[in-house]
Amino acid sequence: PFRGAQTPLVPTTYIGADQIEQDLKQLAQISECVRTYSIENGLDQVPAIAGKVGLKVMQGIWLGSDRAKNFAQISTAIRLAKDNPGVITSLVVGNEVLLRGEMTTTDLVAIIRSVKAQVSVPVTYADVWEYWLRNREVYDAVDFITIHILPYWEDFPIKAKFAATHVDSIRQRMAVTFPGKEILIGETGWPSQGRMREGALPSRTSQARGVSEILLLPKRETFRVNLIEAYDQPCKRELEGTVGGYWGLYDSVRRALKYPPGEAISNFPLWTWQMGAGMAFSVIVFVSAWLTTRRRPWTPLVSSWVAVAITATSAGCLLGIAADKMYYESYGIGGWLQWGALLAAGLVASVLGANALVSGRSQPSFLDMFGPRGDRDNPRLALSMWCLGATLVVTTLIAGETALGFAFDPRYRDFPYASLTMAVVPFACLMLNRPQSGPRQIAESAFAGLLAIAAIYVGFNEGRDNW
Repeated sequence: PFRGAQTPLVPTTYIGADQIEQDLKQLAQISECVRTYSIENGLDQVPAIAGKVGLKVMQGIWLGSDRAKNFAQISTAIRLAKDNPGVITSLVVGNEVLLRGEMTTTDLVAIIRSVKAQVSVPVTYADVWEYWLRNREVYDAVDFITIHILPYWEDFPIKAKFAATHVDSIRQRMAVTFPGKEILIGETGWPSQGRMREGALPSRTSQARGVSEILLLPKRETFRVNLIEAYDQPCKRELEGTVGGYWGLYDSVRRALKYPPGEAISNFPLWTWQMGAGMAFSVIVFVSAWLTTRRRPWTPLVSSWVAVAITATSAGCLLGIAADKMYYESYGIGGWLQWGALLAAGLVASVLGANALVSGRSQPSFLDMFGPRGDRDNPRLALSMWCLGATLVVTTLIAGETALGFAFDPRYRDFPYASLTMAVVPFACLMLNRPQSGPRQIAESAFAGLLAIAAIYVGFNEGRDNW
C-alpha cells in the first residue's frame, strides 16, 4: 500500500486503514485474492478490511535472521488467521529467505511445521523456482508449493514475447518434479520501466504483452497465479534500481491501470509533445549555427554543416526519450542531480557544439579548464567555450561512472543512453575541428582508455541482444 515517499525500509512507517481500504476496494474489481508479505507497517489491518470488500488474503509471514522479529511475525499471523476465518485462505511462511541466505533449510522446515500445528488453513513457503529444486525437503513440510517465475530476472533473461512460454514450461517442470501437490505461481509479471537485460526490455508495451499472455495460461490450463504486483512501488528503486519500482498493474501516482483492456498502449504516450519539443530544439541548434556565421567573415565548410545537421537531428530525436527516462529513472536528490546534469549537458553541448563547428574552433581540453593559470587564460577560452568545456567534463565524469558501474555492479544500474548520446554526438562531431598541435591531453586519454575497456567488457557481459 506504500505511496510516494512511504517505504517499509523505514521501520516507523505506518499505513492507515483508509489508504489500505482505497486500494483493496479497487483491487476487488479485478481480483478475488491478494497476497501480503508481512504484518508490519500497518499490513496487519489487511485481512479485516479485505473481508469487508469481498477479497481473500494469502497472509505472508516475513522471516529473516532476526529470531525475535520472526516470532512476532509468526504469532501475529497465527492470530490473524484465527480472527479472520474464510478471509485468510493460506499462510505463506517465509519469502525467499533461502535465496537471501538468512535461514537454513532445517530451521525453515521446523518453523513451517510449528505454524501448521497451530492453524487450520493451508501453509506454504515461497521462493524462486530454482531454490525449490535445491531444497526439496521443504516439499514434505508444506501443503502446496509456491514458486516465483520472473522471466526478466532469470540468469539468462527471457524476452517479453517468450515470457508466457517460459512460465508455462517451468510450471510443468515443477509439477513433474513435485507430484501430488498444487503448484501456485506466487510471483510472475513484467516491469514497465528500467534497464534492459540482454533481450529483456522493460516497457509499457512489453509489460502489457507479457502479463496478458501469462494470464491466458491459467484460464486454459486451470491453475492459480499471482501477479507481482498490484501497484508500482517507488520505494523498491532504492534496492533494485528503476526496474524495482515499476512492476505494478496500477501506477503509483494516479492509482490507474497502466493498460486498460481494449486500449492501444504506447511506450511514449506523450510522444506528440516530445516530438514537438525535439523539432523545436533542432531548430534552435540550426539557428545557433546560423547566428554564428553572421559574425564571421568566412563561409563554413560543407562538412561543418553536415556535422551540425547530425547534432541537431540526434538531439531532436532523443530529447523526448531523454526527458522521459530522466523522469522515471531519477531517484532521490542525487539521482535527479546526476541525470538532470547529463540532460542539461546534452542540450548545452548540442547548441554550443553547433556554434563551435561553424566557427572552426576545437573543443576545450581538461587542461584548458583545470590546468595552470597560463593555460586557463588562453584567449580562445571565451565564455561559450568555457561552458562547452564544463559540459565535456560533466559528460565525461558521468559516462565514466556509468561505465565502471556497468563493469563491476551492473544488475540494478540504469543506462542513460538518450541523454548520453545527445551529449556525446556534438563532441564527436567537433573532432572535425581538432587542433593539429598542442600539449598532450593526458586526462582525455585516460578516460578514453577507461571507456574503451569498459565498452568491450560490457558488450560481452550484456550480450548482443541488448541494443
